[in-house]
Amino acid sequence: MSGTATLQGGSRFSDRLIPLLLIPVFVIALGPVIRLGIEAFGGTGGMTLSHLGGVLTRESTLTALGHSLITAGGGTLISVLIGSVFAFLVALTDIRGKAALIFCLMIPMMIPPQITALAWMQVTGPSSVLLKTLGLAPPMGSPQPLHSAGGIILLLGIQHVSIVFLTLRASLRMIPSDLVEAARISGARGLRVWAQVVLPLSAAGLAAGAAMTFVTALGNFGIPAMLGIPARYSTLPTLIYQRLSGMGPSVLPEVAVLALLIGSVAILGVVANRLLLKRRSYNLVGLSGQPLSIRLGRARLAVEIALWAFIFLILVVPLAALLATSLIPAYGVALSAETATLKAWAEVLFRQPVTQRAYLNSLGLALAAAVILMVVAVPLAWVIARRPTRLTRALDLLVDLPYALPGVVLAIAAILTFMRVPLLDVTLYGTLTLILLAYLARFLVVMLRPVQAAVGQLDIAMEEAAASTGAGLLRRLVTIVLPLCAPAAAAGTILVFLTAVNELTVSALLWAAGTETLGVVIFSLEESGETVMASALAASIVFLVILLMGLVQIASARLPKGAVPWQS
Repeated sequence: MSGTATLQGGSRFSDRLIPLLLIPVFVIALGPVIRLGIEAFGGTGGMTLSHLGGVLTRESTLTALGHSLITAGGGTLISVLIGSVFAFLVALTDIRGKAALIFCLMIPMMIPPQITALAWMQVTGPSSVLLKTLGLAPPMGSPQPLHSAGGIILLLGIQHVSIVFLTLRASLRMIPSDLVEAARISGARGLRVWAQVVLPLSAAGLAAGAAMTFVTALGNFGIPAMLGIPARYSTLPTLIYQRLSGMGPSVLPEVAVLALLIGSVAILGVVANRLLLKRRSYNLVGLSGQPLSIRLGRARLAVEIALWAFIFLILVVPLAALLATSLIPAYGVALSAETATLKAWAEVLFRQPVTQRAYLNSLGLALAAAVILMVVAVPLAWVIARRPTRLTRALDLLVDLPYALPGVVLAIAAILTFMRVPLLDVTLYGTLTLILLAYLARFLVVMLRPVQAAVGQLDIAMEEAAASTGAGLLRRLVTIVLPLCAPAAAAGTILVFLTAVNELTVSALLWAAGTETLGVVIFSLEESGETVMASALAASIVFLVILLMGLVQIASARLPKGAVPWQS
């Protein structure tokens, strides 16, 4: 009996495995989205169609929608401009230190948006400790320039540069050098080569990155909340937050409509992203496939200095300002040898019950989500790869939905679904369990994709050989697939932990007293005027993020291609 035929002997088990995986994924990932639609359209006693129209045509809704489109659109434009320049230079030229440059460029995306906003607020304004220390602070009473639409647009642009960079860089690395050589032989030079060869072949990747950036910026809560709420500049995520936090569950039908509105706009962006990604293949037949590499010559040093100067500006300066603020006794005091103190750090890490509880909650939720998703991802990735049916292909697409939707949409959907659990007649609202379920739905794809990359590289002959000796499917999964996928699963675990430990958008709407997360506490501390403590807590999280990213970077040499997003 052949190995392939022997593998079919495990089909009965795999047939049972598919529904075992599909049912919980469906309940956690798609169930809340369906429940959101039912609530918005009044299927369970929620809003009627007339109320639906009333919410959508309300002045506050239209204003918030307009602000969301303006800030997301402006932020996307900045991300495209910066990310495309970095992508073209890193992917196509011979600059040095590319790995370090890419790693540093990825850090702003991994840092929670509320910390990004908090750090940048310490760079500008009359109370900036950094500016006071340097003697450059504007007069007291001067406005904080970042508390504006322009400030939100700027930071949304910086926060999401990496999305454009990663997507466009992947397209650029597919361009063979033969095409450029052919263009040069034909007489094309300089910008003409770039405009007529490189740009057209990478345009779909650039547009896909822009679409994904727009969707991510549209659902961003941390930056508009930190910068927009003090300026009374509302976006859809902050409007939902303010309505729900002010009125409680009684406004769920209303905020369900708002969540459905922002979700619909986001889904249009996701669809556009998928369509554009499908157009990235140009069937370049007969070419060597050698990646394009352009020598900069004497301009290389100047280009490298410019790139690292920009990294210094968007990464080192705001983090230095954040650290400086965390080391003073009171906000607004200049940092010096006499005023420097670790009092805020000691208060945040060792004395304050709420921050200690937030650390325990965030670390516990992130660890639980990472471990549970690791257990689910390995068999799920195997089923998708080895049993390609309509059902498994649909499942593969399904897991993208909760991550693609804005966090505020997922949070509202989770509240509606699990506020009163059917059959059990229990409520999960205000519990850590509800936050964990939302994390499982949101970060499943973060775990699954690295494991899928590893499973896709496994030689099926090893499984066939094991099957021919009588090994069942479960044994093959444990003894062959799992060990070979372990590095990718470990990378996915760290990526999930890294993302979940700093999450704010989902938990901001799901937390209650005793279930605070780090993102929520930072936002609350800043909102209540405890900027020094907020800065100390934020700085400790940044150090944790960089440490975890460093561990992934160190392990990247042993991981399959595609497991680490910032690696080639």
